[in-house]
Amino acid sequence: MAHIIVFGNEKGGSGKSTTCMHVATALARAGKTVGGIDLDLRQRSFGRYLENRAATTAREGVSLPSPELIELPKVDETQLEPGENVWDRRLTLAIASVENKCDFIVLDCPGSFTRLSQVAHSLADTLITPLNDSYVDFDMIARVDPITNKVLGPSVYSEMVWSSRQLRARAGLPPIDWIVVRNRLGTQYMHNKKKIGDALKDLQDRIGCRIAPGFSERVIFRELFPRGMTLLDLRDIGIDKLNMSNLAARQELRELMKEIKLPDVEVDF
Repeated sequence: MAHIIVFGNEKGGSGKSTTCMHVATALARAGKTVGGIDLDLRQRSFGRYLENRAATTAREGVSLPSPELIELPKVDETQLEPGENVWDRRLTLAIASVENKCDFIVLDCPGSFTRLSQVAHSLADTLITPLNDSYVDFDMIARVDPITNKVLGPSVYSEMVWSSRQLRARAGLPPIDWIVVRNRLGTQYMHNKKKIGDALKDLQDRIGCRIAPGFSERVIFRELFPRGMTLLDLRDIGIDKLNMSNLAARQELRELMKEIKLPDVEVDF
């Protein structure tokens, strides 16, 4: 059965779809069969990223390891069981269509609470939550005392993850491996950066997550999206000489893949 990786965060602008695309592509380049499902039905950033990739490879005549975009199938609502939610059925059918032929299925959730996002979290073997290094984003997963910087308790998103864990436990499924990824870290030491880091260390034992370093703020990510490319594809599209920023970004991706610790995945790029 495929290992399901869910990228979830109820706040937009955290680099979630960019992180999702890079992890999915790294898995494909590691020789794994990867299916990708975009659950943000409005913005479709991950879906557009994959469509841009397919268009670029076709236009330039190159073959690159890529995740396969899986669309949610249409469902005849008259055929639903009493009380069954149509989104539950659509997501279940989408996963069932590829779970026996994929090593991994990645699901990119919207930056808001939806029924699809809630169901996806309960299906996650691995949950990756990208988080900007700011208290605005931190407030999504925990409440903090403004004077002492101590974590007071979980916030709404953490409670949703907890509910998903309970659902999996009742179904006899393994627990979710929850990884909070710190994106857009400043390259210089800052007092606020340290305070958030301390708060995250306090939080990880209380809510059962792991903390991993993510991506710094870099122009290259905005340039790669229209072509559907990732940091791992630069040489394939004619960029032979990587600058220091590109090399540092690849190292960040390498470290992230090592921290995620996915089964049977060798990080060798």
